[in-house]
Amino acid sequence: MPVVQASVVVPIPPALAYAVSQTTGEVRRRWDGFIREQHFLDGSTAPAKGVRTFTRQRFGLSMITRYVSYAPPTNVGMTMEKGPWFFRTLGAGWRFEPVESGTRAVWKYNFTCRPGWLAPIAERIGSVVLGYEIRRRIAGFARGCADPVVLDVARATLAEG
Repeated sequence: MPVVQASVVVPIPPALAYAVSQTTGEVRRRWDGFIREQHFLDGSTAPAKGVRTFTRQRFGLSMITRYVSYAPPTNVGMTMEKGPWFFRTLGAGWRFEPVESGTRAVWKYNFTCRPGWLAPIAERIGSVVLGYEIRRRIAGFARGCADPVVLDVARATLAEG
């Protein structure tokens, strides 16, 4: 199963970095250029284990994912329930750890492709494409961790919870 990951150190505490990573809607789009549309499903209004989300990426592909772990401020994980035909499986996760200068955030994807006869080639291509995307997205996350609008929303989320 291919795995791609990227990491960055941001100059804010882990709880705040975690809250930035879980922003949605317009605030999320300020830092995450991958997402065109994203919202919670089934009447949910906040992330939690078991909550499902709909995401449409910038080129129009969409997927439904489910939170399989939600443990602020250290980690969060999701799996794809329905998505593009070429993914047999897709999972994603964040891990946050304190470092002297703030927080190290690690974002990881794992996936398998279909059909089986095409998987060896598709997974090599997928590793390149998703590797590029995850590096691009984590750079956006770092920008979000310096964006006063994003930080204000993330702080408000922390104050509520």
